[in-house]
Amino acid sequence: MRWQFIANIIGILLVFLGLSMVVPLLVSIHYHDLAADSFIQSIGITIVAGLILIILSKKQGDDNYINKKEGMATVALAWTGICLFGALPFYLGPEFTNFTDAFFESVSGFTTTGSSVMTNIEGATKSLLFWRSFIQWLGGMGIIVLSLAILPFLEVGGIQLYKAEVPSPVPDKLTPRLSDSAKILWVIYAALTLIQIIFLLGGGMPLFEASCHALTTMPTGGFSPKNVSIAHYNSAYFDYVIVIFMILAGINFSLHYQMLRGKTLAFWQDTECRFFLGLTLILTLLVTWNTYGSVYTSIEDAFRFASFQVTSILTTTGFATADYEKFPGLSQVILFVCMFIGASAGSTGGGMKCARIIVCFKYCYRELFKIIHPRSISHVKINNMAIPDEVLRSIMGFLALYIGLFILSSLVLACMGIDMMTAFGAVTACIGNIGPGFGTVGPTENFSHLPVMGKWLLAWCMLLGRLEIYTIIILFIPEFWRK
Repeated sequence: MRWQFIANIIGILLVFLGLSMVVPLLVSIHYHDLAADSFIQSIGITIVAGLILIILSKKQGDDNYINKKEGMATVALAWTGICLFGALPFYLGPEFTNFTDAFFESVSGFTTTGSSVMTNIEGATKSLLFWRSFIQWLGGMGIIVLSLAILPFLEVGGIQLYKAEVPSPVPDKLTPRLSDSAKILWVIYAALTLIQIIFLLGGGMPLFEASCHALTTMPTGGFSPKNVSIAHYNSAYFDYVIVIFMILAGINFSLHYQMLRGKTLAFWQDTECRFFLGLTLILTLLVTWNTYGSVYTSIEDAFRFASFQVTSILTTTGFATADYEKFPGLSQVILFVCMFIGASAGSTGGGMKCARIIVCFKYCYRELFKIIHPRSISHVKINNMAIPDEVLRSIMGFLALYIGLFILSSLVLACMGIDMMTAFGAVTACIGNIGPGFGTVGPTENFSHLPVMGKWLLAWCMLLGRLEIYTIIILFIPEFWRK
């Protein structure tokens, strides 16, 4: 393990993080919101820390190749460092009184979870609200992926960093050159964000709020500058615009690239995309049917609020236009299941990912089939391609770890005096990078009342979910550190 090389990369990423804080600093100067000093201090501390790491860590030779172990260690440590330094604008500003809350908000932002400890969001400075949104946008596609797009020296070994950060069982390279793939992903991501801003402006949303909501929709983050999220506007137009862009964010970005290259049936021809879109439609209709008459007197309202809540939870965005804890039991169960399923692999969404769910079902069917036909040779396929046993084992291991860590974390949180409904809801929301949960952390509450150790546990769960568990959990395996 070349620790100096790893420290060098982390130092460069911290310098980029410090430079990115210039954007909310300009927002603070524009609005004269008196938060400029906290951003100036944060920029200085972050850049200096990054430069110290760069200066003290000399490269060991000219070999830029990063092996798998180094890639995982770099990504895990880099994300932890980014979240720590990203908490400085929160901690140094007037809104937060302790570092635990600042770190929780930072992790929730960068991991695009959207769980918040802020009790008066609208009372915060505009620059801090913009920083909350901006870090979700940076974390959605990935800061390291952005770095790969602009740092040519990482081209040789960056594939390990790419694999460790991109939320997908098998990350796609769109082009032979990794830096080109990273650039394409970020261009598509930025273009969709800009288009959404234009649509929100067209409906009359102010520029600042439109920017904040677009910056948190495409990364499926869910932070809003309003206390009651999108429900503040009570607008069908805004609801449907955001639903459309949440769905686009929940689709594998390689399919967007294929569409732009003229493959018009790319969405339909992809098994996972068909599953994701079909599941979204079916569950929306079920919740519409279940809430019509019992919650909403109009079928139009029932469909509008059902489609928003289902899409928001399934894509793990976490915006809310209704208190789904007041929905009938069936609708609540559907939304709880959505928290586990998540969006498509290669999207900015969290959860287990639809691709893994499909593979799990097909694997179970294959095992049942082999009981009936023990001598048969069959393969688990997706998109008419057989999945290698190595990938299959990785997927099944991921699902087992996901459920196991969910149960363990929920029990630990419950031991801190939290009721079981809240414990299950909080862990589900954080490990799935969703935002709101159930119980006292539902769509109309927040996470501020949880104990200090509970917040640190949930911050760890957010990192587990964003980095697909393996990248974080493998650091605790003794064999990982042995030569």
